[in-house]
Amino acid sequence: MEPAAGDWQRRIETVYRQDRGRVLASLIRLLGGFELAEEALHEAFAAAVEQWPARGMPESPWRWLVSAGRFRTIDRLRRRARLDGVRDELLRWLESESAEAGMEQGELADDTLRLVFVCCHPALAPDAQVAMTLREVCGLTTEEIAVAFLTAAPTVAQRIVRAKTRIRDAGIAYEVPGREQLPDRLEAVLRVVYLVFNEGYAAHRGGSVLRPELSAEAIRLGRLLAELLPDPEVLGLLALMLFQDSRRATRLDANGDAVLLPEQDRSRWDRAQIAEAERLLRRVVEGREYGAYGIEAAIAAEHALPRIAAETNWPRIVSLYDLLLVADPSPVVELNRAAAIAMRDGPAKGLGLIDALIGDRLAGYAVAHEARAELLRRLGRFDEAAAGYRQALVLAPEAPVRRLLQRRLAQVTSAQGAASSAAMSSMSDS
Repeated sequence: MEPAAGDWQRRIETVYRQDRGRVLASLIRLLGGFELAEEALHEAFAAAVEQWPARGMPESPWRWLVSAGRFRTIDRLRRRARLDGVRDELLRWLESESAEAGMEQGELADDTLRLVFVCCHPALAPDAQVAMTLREVCGLTTEEIAVAFLTAAPTVAQRIVRAKTRIRDAGIAYEVPGREQLPDRLEAVLRVVYLVFNEGYAAHRGGSVLRPELSAEAIRLGRLLAELLPDPEVLGLLALMLFQDSRRATRLDANGDAVLLPEQDRSRWDRAQIAEAERLLRRVVEGREYGAYGIEAAIAAEHALPRIAAETNWPRIVSLYDLLLVADPSPVVELNRAAAIAMRDGPAKGLGLIDALIGDRLAGYAVAHEARAELLRRLGRFDEAAAGYRQALVLAPEAPVRRLLQRRLAQVTSAQGAASSAAMSSMSDS
């Protein structure tokens, strides 16, 4: 039985979420720029809406969309009454055999990586590199990027427009740089690939904390980079993403609510991914030249390898955070180190460190207030724990995380009431 119209819409929307970035990347290469490629992308999906319900889903939707976008662009250019010389030349090239050759599977497979290197070109400002990658590679709207990075949407839009203008005016080539240029370009690319992964791992769309298609795309890019340049930081980042993604199936419960790491069902973790990540990490460690991503991968390994949470080596994790603070110091690293110290030495030891961070640099960070509330709960200071969870709720945007915080708040409120009742009973007995 053929899918109903609503089912076709959902299927095409799924293809859009999963393949939009790769289709756009290939169209940019084939059409020579962002403007034509973005028009072609919309026309390709419009063609899919028209044709797929009648003809069925093509065997390779991604390849079909690239071809449809290219040919619709050719038709559009033909229809224009007055084509200047540049457009005439472009049209001739689009119709040529060289353009057809550019649609081979190998070319298509590398197009996203080319686009990432363009978006992360050193001629662009760092904030523009991030905005361009999230918009063009991942398909996030300017509003979603603005929420993710606490920036106004018009500011994000201006960054993207300026970046595209810079790419066009500077004649930035749509290519992966040569091997001699790769080390200088790699840091920005790795940073942005990890941002893409994190947007899939902890999305800012509000309805769900997971966007697995983004995490999968970041891992795919990481594998391409590892083949191209097996640098220790490339291998470290790929290992880190694999360790983290191995837990994806257990991070939400049946109701779509967040599940904390100690409470996840470790029997459902992806052991094949963990084994692959462990092999990569071993290569990093054997090289004895690893930076922040290698250290973060080692921390992730300490969480991923034990079969039960009680076997987690917290002294080792604290030592690794000490190294990470040297390699890549940040308030969030300090927060994670404080949480690890609380697990190693008890909640009171970590609480003072977290209080200092909230008072200094993390007052607006929901995770810091959640971590503080958890330590207060463990100390039996339920009034203060409830206040901490309420503050985290004010700051947390994701619905599944908010529901987890609400459950925690209800638990400490109940414990607070039980403690008050016990105290009242004790006073009446005396």
